[in-house]
Amino acid sequence: MSTSSSAASSSTSQGGPQTAGPIALSVRRPEVEPGRLVAEMVPPPRFDGVRFDTYVPDPGQPSQTAAVQRLTAFAASLGGAPSGGRRKWFRREPAAPPAPGGVYLDGGYGVGKTHLLASLWHATPAPREQKAFGTFVELTNLVGALGFQRAVRALQGHRLVCIDEFELDDPGDTVLVSTLLGRLADAGVRLAATSNTLPGRLGEGRFAAADFMREIQGLSARFASLRIDGEDYRHRGLPAAPDPYTDEQVTAAARRTPGASLDDFGALAAHLATVHPSRYGALCDGVGAVFLRGVEPITDQATALRLVVLADRLYDREVPVMASGTPFDRLFSEDMLAGGYRKKYFRAVSRLTALARDADRPG
Repeated sequence: MSTSSSAASSSTSQGGPQTAGPIALSVRRPEVEPGRLVAEMVPPPRFDGVRFDTYVPDPGQPSQTAAVQRLTAFAASLGGAPSGGRRKWFRREPAAPPAPGGVYLDGGYGVGKTHLLASLWHATPAPREQKAFGTFVELTNLVGALGFQRAVRALQGHRLVCIDEFELDDPGDTVLVSTLLGRLADAGVRLAATSNTLPGRLGEGRFAAADFMREIQGLSARFASLRIDGEDYRHRGLPAAPDPYTDEQVTAAARRTPGASLDDFGALAAHLATVHPSRYGALCDGVGAVFLRGVEPITDQATALRLVVLADRLYDREVPVMASGTPFDRLFSEDMLAGGYRKKYFRAVSRLTALARDADRPG
């Protein structure tokens, strides 16, 4: 059990030392320097210790074993300096179409794609400053914070850029990321990504993807797809998610738990609208366990998408969540779970359920 999980599980026991009291995430307004965004492009704490040999393939899913073998070979091929970005002074050659110099891990929720992507980062024989790891949201936030040209300069000397949870949510992202990854690939940077969507079908159900097919097909050409099948490991052989607690239980547990935060769900959801998603990680700095009172179903898409990002940051940091109100598997409406962002919402449900189970685990 992680340290943060222990903090939350001890909170459900009787007695224990009194603390100075929980903080409230809903009053925090973190400021993040752009340099921190670059420095923190490494695997999050949950995946800091993972390696290819700690990935346990499902014997019934041969694609998982094949993925480990393919990625191990891919990592071994990254030992040299970036091969692109060199100007040919003495001859002109016609521009060649982009070759699939990257790898794209496509699969369902909880099959271990992020584990494998982080293992690739760790296995790549390059200094930390020459390889980057971040979610798609973190990558777009980096460009927003630095500006496009500074972001290109910050990443173009890397041997590897890993992008977790790759997806296109709007036309702006499509054009931005297509251009950015094209510039990086032309500079010799190798790319790796994970997603629940095949590269050629990115953006479907979110915007008029057909109008941006040139950009989407250009992105797809940068990657060789690698399918990973399997069931969600987070719930494989585990009990169902715990039932919600009462408001009184959540409040009392938070007051007994060092490093806890305690918020009313509605207040936190409203506060997230005032904080840029690039700062959600900083919002959680120093928090060992999150306690929420009065979780209720979300009907607003913008609020739902912000909570998806927060769930990702909490999961990355292994911060358990104890809550009252609506169970997490009923957090998003049926319309949302059937819409264009359904994969994001199912991932959030899966991760929040795992964090709720961590908080419920006996000490």
